[in-house]
Amino acid sequence: MSQKYGLTTQEAEASRAQYGRNELSRPPKETFWQKFAANLKDPMIRILTAALVINIIFVYTGHGDWLETVGIFLAILLATLVSTYSEYANENAFQKLQEEASRIFCKVYRDGEPQEVSITDIVKGDAIILQAGDKVPADGVMLAGALKVDQSVLNGESEEAPKMPGDPALALDPEKVDFLQTYAIYRGSVVLEGEGIMRADCIGDLSVYGKLTQELKDNERESPLKHKLRILAAVISRIGYLGGVFIALAVMIHKMLQAPSLGAYLSSGGALVQDLVQAVILGVIIIVMAVPEGLPLMVALVSSLNMRKMLRDNVLVRKLVGIETAGSLNLLFTDKTGTITKGKLTVVTFLAGDGTVYTEFKSLPETLRKATYANCVINTSAAVNDEGKIIGGNMTETALSAYMEGYKTDLGVTRTHFVPFNSTNKYSWAHVTGAYDLCLVKGAPEKLLPAADQYLDAEGKKAVLTGDMKKSLDETMVGYAKDSIRMLGLFIREGVIAGEKVPQNGLILVGIVGIRDDVRPEAVKAIKEVQRAGVQVVMITGDRRETAMAIARDAGILKEATDIVWTSDELSRLSDQQVRESLRHLRVVARALPMDKSRLVRIGQEMGLVVGMTGDGVNDSPALKKADVGFAMGSGTEVAKEAGDIVILDDNFLSIKQAILYGRTIYNSICRFIVFQLSINFSAVAINLLAPFLGIEKPLTIIQILWINLIMDTLAALAFGGEPALDRYLEEAPKERSAPIVSLTMLTKIILGGAYTTLLSLLLFLWGPLTNLFRPQTEALPLYTGFFCTYVFLAVMNAFNVRVDSVNLFDHITKNKGFIEINVMIILIQVIMTYVGGRVLRVVPLTLGEWGTVLLLSLSIIVVGTLFKIIAKNH
Repeated sequence: MSQKYGLTTQEAEASRAQYGRNELSRPPKETFWQKFAANLKDPMIRILTAALVINIIFVYTGHGDWLETVGIFLAILLATLVSTYSEYANENAFQKLQEEASRIFCKVYRDGEPQEVSITDIVKGDAIILQAGDKVPADGVMLAGALKVDQSVLNGESEEAPKMPGDPALALDPEKVDFLQTYAIYRGSVVLEGEGIMRADCIGDLSVYGKLTQELKDNERESPLKHKLRILAAVISRIGYLGGVFIALAVMIHKMLQAPSLGAYLSSGGALVQDLVQAVILGVIIIVMAVPEGLPLMVALVSSLNMRKMLRDNVLVRKLVGIETAGSLNLLFTDKTGTITKGKLTVVTFLAGDGTVYTEFKSLPETLRKATYANCVINTSAAVNDEGKIIGGNMTETALSAYMEGYKTDLGVTRTHFVPFNSTNKYSWAHVTGAYDLCLVKGAPEKLLPAADQYLDAEGKKAVLTGDMKKSLDETMVGYAKDSIRMLGLFIREGVIAGEKVPQNGLILVGIVGIRDDVRPEAVKAIKEVQRAGVQVVMITGDRRETAMAIARDAGILKEATDIVWTSDELSRLSDQQVRESLRHLRVVARALPMDKSRLVRIGQEMGLVVGMTGDGVNDSPALKKADVGFAMGSGTEVAKEAGDIVILDDNFLSIKQAILYGRTIYNSICRFIVFQLSINFSAVAINLLAPFLGIEKPLTIIQILWINLIMDTLAALAFGGEPALDRYLEEAPKERSAPIVSLTMLTKIILGGAYTTLLSLLLFLWGPLTNLFRPQTEALPLYTGFFCTYVFLAVMNAFNVRVDSVNLFDHITKNKGFIEINVMIILIQVIMTYVGGRVLRVVPLTLGEWGTVLLLSLSIIVVGTLFKIIAKNH
């Protein structure tokens, strides 16, 4: 395709100035204040607003405290503002990463040469090069080539639509859409086969896709992590609501039983109203403290913080569900080329029909060089420039281009028909006329060699290819395959081929090219670590069995005598039940077809496994979409990237390992935050539940609880969200789909931390030696302030307990310096609040001795936590 198409740089700039860029209008973004209004409808805020209204009523009737009422109002406002800001900022950051993830590039002719540009840089009049796997970037008219496209995203029809050149004078009318018109091609269509050139006529919102884009929404599936968190939140919320109602009723019954007589109490008016207010407020406090409203924010913060780290490790998250699920993977189907191997293919040998081996292109006889060159530059889906160099081809075509570097000859032929490579036939062919009338055929030797009965000798003459010669070539190829060399056969056939399939006879062998792709050393280590993490790795490749087995052994995938290797043919002969019985021993699928991937994903999921799949081609997209985590390769087609959840920018298995590690890091960080937050919730509920019956009047006010929630949800989420990805997480077994997120160990830690905090808090009020440390003889406020500060400090110290499983509280702390900074900030804010909070927070300044008592009491939880870790480790 060296014809002159397209625009000059100046013409492109003029077109952009006149018609604009190829951008789609974005749906209206929710503003900060719209989010703020939506957050005011949150169930927790509604409950607090109801409490505020009740307080206002009682203030006006002379039974309430106006300062507490103002405090509740400010706390609601502050809590809503903070959660809105966090959500708004996080979404903006995530959207920027999403935009980066969704950037699509395509090839256009500018100044007569193929260039790669962003889809948004396409202008009206551009000549766009289309190849298999591309997504059509604009509406327009076909100028050259032949394509088969999938238009189902536009018209719902799954049948392939052929597209052929039309009259260049034609221009698409954006108001008249005809999907059946063969020369008309529309944005959003997927190129399944062939290559061609189109002219962009309707760009941006004027395209059919642009008009439909508001209706095209991708409903994100729920990850196992979110599913578990939703169930946990629902259970705790239910307990909280029931607890709130129970405590309100229990307090009222307790007050009634304490009264001299029921009748006198019910007719007391002011006392009854006051008790009712206190009971309702206490019920609200129980609900507010029980419901873990910080969890959604925690998930968003942790995911957002880790997305930036992952980007540095060449892992680009398109959908959060992908990285949330990656940590739970226990079955991973991976491609070979570029992922396990280096992806830098090199032609290392040329095997002629008579068995002669040539190591360099320049050592080939001229006739074989010319025939090889013709097959490579004409029988291709890639673009070829005026120097005969392949532009934008796949790895194999790039390797062949490098092999022939510097060679160019006038072939004197024109391509009249081309059938592109597909994974079913495993070959491509092109018909040429002019100096020769023949077909150039290129593909898998084991598919094509049986159809060859002649070969080209060193002088370019046809010679008979006997059965013994074929057998000898086969034996040589098996030897190559065992050395991880894959083969590509080059053939010619005189005349034209009827239909699209190559006949089973009449081929003339030009030669067999041996291509090596060495295993990445870092991939070997990464595979070992992923296997140690309990993830079964299965390599799926189009290579022949011997080559696939050799590479799988080198990579450490194929190791045991019980390991299974299937070819696509063998797999197709097995029933689903037979596959299920052997799937856990499967290690390699050779000569694989795209439908094999989808089938294996489905069977794995039916077995309850969390399945990951890598892919780069248009045919991989169904399996990528179907898998629990789809890993698209950065060098792959745009369709594959769109179908995937995560894009591996460097196509390296090491980056897949990093994605799994980050998935587990997120899971671990969230689990630690759950232990931290539920310990606080458990203790706050228990303290407020027991206090009325122990003669302690309102140990925590609504404002104090909102303050605790504010600092413990937002700031603590940031602290735990910054935890590093530790390799030891890969030593843990993958979490089962059905396993609850709160394990027995976590539950023990929650109960221990919550119970100790509850016990120490109650002792402050009930045990003289402790009570006397906070001036109880003068007034009650120092004691209540001491309790409030001790409670917050206990939570901070327990955060250090929860952060690590080891007794060394500062283990890997240098990798999350923010943890110490944030917790120190919480302590400082708490200290400041005792001096400025006054009646709103129900606090007074403490003496130096009282602060020392608060610090010593709070540090005691570290001793308890450390003892628990030692006992747990020894048992």
